[in-house]
Amino acid sequence: MQVWMPVALFAALLACSCAVVSCARPDDTRTGTTSSSGSAADATAASSTSAKPSEAELRKTLTPLQFAVTQCSDTEPPFKNAYWDNHEPGIYVDVVSGEALFASTDKFDSGTGWPSFTKPLEDESIVEKRDVSHGMVRVEVRSKDADSHLGHVFDDGPGPTGLRYCINSASLRFVPVERLEQEGYGQYLALFGKTPTNATKSTETETAVLAGGCFWGMEDLLRKIPGVIDTEVGYTGGTLENPKYEDTHDSKSGHAEAVKVVFDPAKLSYADLLENWFFRMHDPTTLNRQGNDRGTQYRSAIFFANDEQKRVAEEVIRRVGASGKWKKPIVTTLEPAAKFWQAEDYHQDYLVKNPRGYTCHFLRD
Repeated sequence: MQVWMPVALFAALLACSCAVVSCARPDDTRTGTTSSSGSAADATAASSTSAKPSEAELRKTLTPLQFAVTQCSDTEPPFKNAYWDNHEPGIYVDVVSGEALFASTDKFDSGTGWPSFTKPLEDESIVEKRDVSHGMVRVEVRSKDADSHLGHVFDDGPGPTGLRYCINSASLRFVPVERLEQEGYGQYLALFGKTPTNATKSTETETAVLAGGCFWGMEDLLRKIPGVIDTEVGYTGGTLENPKYEDTHDSKSGHAEAVKVVFDPAKLSYADLLENWFFRMHDPTTLNRQGNDRGTQYRSAIFFANDEQKRVAEEVIRRVGASGKWKKPIVTTLEPAAKFWQAEDYHQDYLVKNPRGYTCHFLRD
């Protein structure tokens, strides 16, 4: 990675940052395919080549911060975001549409606290618009298909382009190089000296086993995730053979209430399942506890099936811990997958059968 530090760091920070605005801001003036009074929604019809999810759908699939940044042109805090200090090889795609936007090969340290790139992956994937909000004249950067607000571009970057694309992490999803072909981005492997295998797209599924408190609430959220095929609640991680619900509530069995998640890795990666869902639906900083539920059976745990799942889980835990989203240390344990004992029938899809049943789980930002 090329390292570059601006001469006037304060000026760079000021130029890249902006105040929080609402989606309905009347003076969010841009040029290009929208009129001077157009909103992000108005721009979609002119700039998008694929159907964009409705606002209701986006509010369900995006975190509040991701929605505010991509749909309302807000700006996330510097140095407290997912990718400003990410050095892994791979590409960055639109968090809404998945369109490829930037590559790690063009990423550099601008010292501003936001991910910075010298150029986009494809010129046609980026739309630039004049932005005169906040008493400044800047060039806003948006994705072509989803019309997501990404950030701004400045002419104070390093060579060879002399440009600095200052981008919000909340607008992006990172795809590591080892998953490019599996997720449909095999054409970019050449950037990293690799060749696509051109193998037939796999139809195999992957299984994750996760624990984060009462399995009723966990399953109710997990089964609704796009790409999840099946869920099942049960007990794992302990020593007792064929445990029952009553056997796990004195913490002596060592078992955790867990959910087995079968998913399509072509639609949902293991890293996404952990980072964008698992660590949002429970508190990973409370040891052996979720809400009012206490005991080792309610511990936060990831039961990895192989070395790759373990590696990915370790990296996700590192990123989540460094993100600043949780003020206390992550206490999630990594445990080798063990025998998974299916829970009693009345526990399966409990909140579907009992919509007003107990749960302490919800999606956080």
